[in-house]
Amino acid sequence: LCSNNNPYASFGATLARDEEQNLWSTPHDVTHTEADDDRVLYNMIVVRNQLDKDSEEWQKLNYDIYTLRQTRKEVRSRWKHILEDLGFQKEADSLLSVTKLSIISDSQNMSKARDILLKLSEETNIFPTSWELSERYLFVVDRLIALDAADEFFKMASAVYPKRPSGDRADEGPRPLPG
Repeated sequence: LCSNNNPYASFGATLARDEEQNLWSTPHDVTHTEADDDRVLYNMIVVRNQLDKDSEEWQKLNYDIYTLRQTRKEVRSRWKHILEDLGFQKEADSLLSVTKLSIISDSQNMSKARDILLKLSEETNIFPTSWELSERYLFVVDRLIALDAADEFFKMASAVYPKRPSGDRADEGPRPLPG
């Protein structure tokens, strides 16, 4: 009754493996946020997995998936770098962890968190140019507001990841901290 032709035979294992690679926080966290960027990546993976591996479309989608994952890792790394420089070495990972169970600490902070996130996007290079703002960073900024560290985070992000004029290279990495 077991058949190698069953397309669903490894569905659970494949889904779990893909799911683990898509998470921003703890692998196997079933409560993770299914934000728009998670759905985009998931849909790309589903489409890619339906294509022939030798096809040009599969190769293009595979490259796009890899690029999106690398961009997400890079953005998270930038945030973690700043958090650690602000003294949150032990807390950085938990501050960046966002799940379905995450809540905004104070609904009055929502407007301020949105403003700071937009300001980070417009006035720093912490997000790549093509990046669409992710809701998960709204939760992170809210946590920084609750810790009274949001303004310091913005100042540090401005110093370490300043907005570059259009002629500068984007792959130069972070600037050293002023000091």
